[in-house]
Amino acid sequence: MIYNIVKGVLKFMCQSIIEQVAAHACGRPQQLCLADNTQAVTYGELWQRVHGLSKELSRLGAGKGDCVVVECNQSVDYMICEFAIQLLGGIFVPLERNAAADRVSEIIRSVSAKVYIGKAAFLPDLPFFPISEAGHFPDVEPVDPATVKFPQKDDTAEILFSTGTTGKSKGIELSHRNDIALAENVICGVKMKPDNVELIPMPLSHSHGLRRTYGNLVNGSTAVFVEGVTLLKKVFSLMDQYHVTAMDLSPSMLSIIFKLSKDRLGDYADQMDYIQLGSAPLPEEDKLHLSKILPRTRLYNFYGSTEAGCSCLLDFNSMSGKPGCIGKPAKNAEFIVVDENRKVIASSKEHMGFLASAGSINMKGYWKEPELTVQTMENGYIYTKDLGYIDEDGFIYMLGRKDDVINYGGIKISPEEIESIVGKHPEVTDCACVPVKDPLTGQAPKLFLVLKDKDVYDQKAMKDFLAKNLDANKQPKFIQLIDEIPRTFNGKIQRNKLIEQ
Repeated sequence: MIYNIVKGVLKFMCQSIIEQVAAHACGRPQQLCLADNTQAVTYGELWQRVHGLSKELSRLGAGKGDCVVVECNQSVDYMICEFAIQLLGGIFVPLERNAAADRVSEIIRSVSAKVYIGKAAFLPDLPFFPISEAGHFPDVEPVDPATVKFPQKDDTAEILFSTGTTGKSKGIELSHRNDIALAENVICGVKMKPDNVELIPMPLSHSHGLRRTYGNLVNGSTAVFVEGVTLLKKVFSLMDQYHVTAMDLSPSMLSIIFKLSKDRLGDYADQMDYIQLGSAPLPEEDKLHLSKILPRTRLYNFYGSTEAGCSCLLDFNSMSGKPGCIGKPAKNAEFIVVDENRKVIASSKEHMGFLASAGSINMKGYWKEPELTVQTMENGYIYTKDLGYIDEDGFIYMLGRKDDVINYGGIKISPEEIESIVGKHPEVTDCACVPVKDPLTGQAPKLFLVLKDKDVYDQKAMKDFLAKNLDANKQPKFIQLIDEIPRTFNGKIQRNKLIEQ
């Protein structure tokens, strides 16, 4: 391990993820580092390939401070590209797979990209490198990291463009310091072991999948990539082949696994050390079922954002009975609760405010948008629109985003609370609750349901179920059947699309 433990606290000696990889390549060159469905590399092999590709990208015109846009796939080659760019002192700009041409053009223009890496060239005058050849330029002779100039901790490491679920797509600028701090939060948060082998189906164009990978690389353990979870035969094959001991999932991915394979995850109860979930709230029914089939597996949920990383951790095996709780701050984060004017308040369940977080995981800012950065960041804190409070034991609770919370005649209702209850109904396969205008109460909850068989839907039975399981002041006023709940690629409900219906 290339860090010291001083009084129980991790002290990292390297200033970037790629420098940490190089250090592991010297100390543990034969340790398995990354794997996917077609190849696997050790730390020694990864370092040689990254260094070799960095020279090839330099010949294409990329250098320090230059942006290189990379089309995402869940592969070892993709990560080789990221670290080769950063070794040059360049800036990695990931692009989600199969992005619309307009979005690709906009991102390339926004960052003044010097090189495009993907399946095929995009613009005739933009230098192109095929991602499938990323591993074809390994240095023949071993490269001593002591002779290499690595990026500095405050240099920009990557720009991650949001999917625009809360408005216009923004470029979130992250430094190498941010990446190391994120990795530390992951390692400490899940108590990651040195021999950890983690399956990562979350997209590597998104902060969630990337920070899980960073955690394993800094830890000196192994990350195994797979393209989602719909091809379960491939998922379980990789789990068997590499003896996977940990998984990183979104709640929607877990739901897919349950639906397509029933309790197959339970077959891995003896080898699964932990499962970490994030990106969206986990339905209570799935939480209980996961605990049942994996009774000895540690189960975590991270709260965070691309701007503020994985800033809060919930161990939901040991923190049961706390509805709305998102856990306690991760190692490199601290939280306050503020009012509309960003003044710190003493919060409680009866007196909520807006969550704000500070720490070395916080972004540098929004790319080329200083005014937007100032609106979001002040005095080291990132201010959110998430309504919540901190209890006397330091646990943090979140009701939801201000725009999502339903103000029902003065009573604030969390849509996630209603969704969690409704999701337990045996005939419901998915659901979402949104605020709609109401002439009497200002707003009212509207519930959208996806059913196993809508032809046998019994409205009275559903209302009886809701009356039995929800407080009277939280009953949905409107119910609508729908074929599918609109969600982002990582499982977040697109509530704005439902409100428009």
